[in-house]
Amino acid sequence: MTSRRLPGIQYVDHAAYTVPDLNEAVSFFVEVLGAEELYRSTRGPDAEFMPRNFRVPDDAALELSMLRMPPNINIELFQWRSSDQRDFHPRHSDRGGHHLCVVVDDVDRAIEHLRTVPGVEILGDRKEVAGDSPSVAGNRWTYFAAPWGLLMELVDRSRVKNPPHLVGPADWNRTPERSNTPQ
Repeated sequence: MTSRRLPGIQYVDHAAYTVPDLNEAVSFFVEVLGAEELYRSTRGPDAEFMPRNFRVPDDAALELSMLRMPPNINIELFQWRSSDQRDFHPRHSDRGGHHLCVVVDDVDRAIEHLRTVPGVEILGDRKEVAGDSPSVAGNRWTYFAAPWGLLMELVDRSRVKNPPHLVGPADWNRTPERSNTPQ
């Protein structure tokens, strides 16, 4: 039987988000979330390349910034221009809905700090997972919207008694185990 697993897969390199104003988004990630901007790049318009490689209109052009969010993820931010660009974010319940989650030491302290950042919207109150999800009971979290609308989540797992093995500090210096299953 042939494996469906992608041959040679190693790890996730980055997550990417399209933003309306690249400078504003980079500033937020750097100043509020502690990211480091690594580089910027531009491409397009190119009527042949862009639709074929990005599934965008032939007049589309982009500017991007690659950020490093220590200690474990790269974030790529895009600012696109095209004649028929849609200017709304998908809701969580829509296809393509998404969010970025960051772990914090104290979710209450993080929420209070975000309340001082202009344009940030805290969604509801801080929540705590109860017995309906026993493997993460005690998990404290909340969602917020960045100034341009990107949904983000804060999570504090410090009160979870026996958390599932989620990627975290114990994994950062470990070499991933390789499957012996033939590809």
